[in-house]
Amino acid sequence: MKHHSYIPKGTCSRRIEFDLDENGRIHNVSFTGGCPGNTFGICTLAEGNDAAELAGRLKGIPCRDKGTSCPDQLSRAIEEALAE
Repeated sequence: MKHHSYIPKGTCSRRIEFDLDENGRIHNVSFTGGCPGNTFGICTLAEGNDAAELAGRLKGIPCRDKGTSCPDQLSRAIEEALAE
C-alpha cells in the first residue's frame, strides 16, 4: 500500500491523506480541516472503492461559490496519485 498526501486548494480542508493498494483501491482517507460531518462521510463512503472510479464520481462537485469542494479536491488528489 502506498500513502499519499495532498494539499487542497480553494476549500476549508488543509490536507487530504489516503492509501492506494496494489489493486488501485482507496483506503484510510482522512481530511485535516473542512466540515467534520461531510469529510467523515466522504472518508467512510470512499473506503475500499476503486480509486479511478471514485475520482470520476467526485470530480466537479461544487461547494457554494468556491468552484471546487472537498470531494472535488479528493478527486484531484486521487488523479495525481494515479499518475505517479
